Amino acid sequence: MTTVTATPETRSTVGHRISQFVLNNGALVGLVVLCLALFIATPRFLTLANIINVGIQAAVVAILAFGMTFVIVTAGIDLSVGSVAALGAMTSAFMFSKVGLPGWTTLLIGLLVGLLAGAVSGLGIAYGRLPAFIATLAMMSVARGLTLVVSDGTPIKTSPAVNAMGGDLVFLPVPILMMALAGVVCWFVLNRTVMGRSMYAIGGNTQAARLSGLPVRKVLVTVYGLSGLFAGLAGMVLAGRLSSAQPQAGVSYELDAIAACVIGGASLAGGSGRASGTLVGAILLAVIRNGLNILNVSSFWQQVVIGLVIALAVGFDVLRNRKTD
Repeated sequence: MTTVTATPETRSTVGHRISQFVLNNGALVGLVVLCLALFIATPRFLTLANIINVGIQAAVVAILAFGMTFVIVTAGIDLSVGSVAALGAMTSAFMFSKVGLPGWTTLLIGLLVGLLAGAVSGLGIAYGRLPAFIATLAMMSVARGLTLVVSDGTPIKTSPAVNAMGGDLVFLPVPILMMALAGVVCWFVLNRTVMGRSMYAIGGNTQAARLSGLPVRKVLVTVYGLSGLFAGLAGMVLAGRLSSAQPQAGVSYELDAIAACVIGGASLAGGSGRASGTLVGAILLAVIRNGLNILNVSSFWQQVVIGLVIALAVGFDVLRNRKTD
């Protein structure tokens, strides 16, 4: 009988593969470890009802983050998605409750408002040469202001079609289904379309992409338009869960969306980002908040923990980039 012993070279290869897996999938490893830790701390965490609750909590941020992934891949940023989500929901509710349009029509209007707001930001960035930070910061203020103007600062009842976005379809919550749909669309655009490859090229080196003949301006307008469209969808889901459009809905959600992308492995320098990573990042944020709520941890400390997680994610990104250089 022969025995096989592990040589130093074999151990080195295995160790290298493990370290590379952890570096490339740090968010996933962190999510698994966190879930195990929370299960040990409180058996209530891994119940079916709580898992579904985590999915519902993650849905809105994940949808926003999928749209944000397109932007970050191109080395941009979109600070307006939370306000655009609120504007889309409020416009939809206004058209139903005040104007009397059919429910499904108002649902489409909410999505189109998001698309239009994102495209306007994209036009300012691509053709007006505004920095993405400034253009989307301006849109954040404009969208929030219009939301307050339309609503007069009060909630407005949404249509049954929008309310259905926060309900259940057979036995699955619609917010989770919408999150899955948005994730599939994000993955398909990034990995199976010319537009997706153009996004990576622009994020990697904008000048080289322009010299190679890519329509950089049109791509950027499309990217921010997609971000706005996903924000509109997130607004519909959020309003559906509340059965009303709230004037202060989506406040600070853009920060969670950016955090989900960064935690999931997207680099703020551009050129990298995955739909699967973004999904894991959004779920990780939801798991942290859910677990801390179950453990009765103060919401003030929850913000501290979220900040530390973001800092660790950025550190992983820096380390991963050093390894690849």
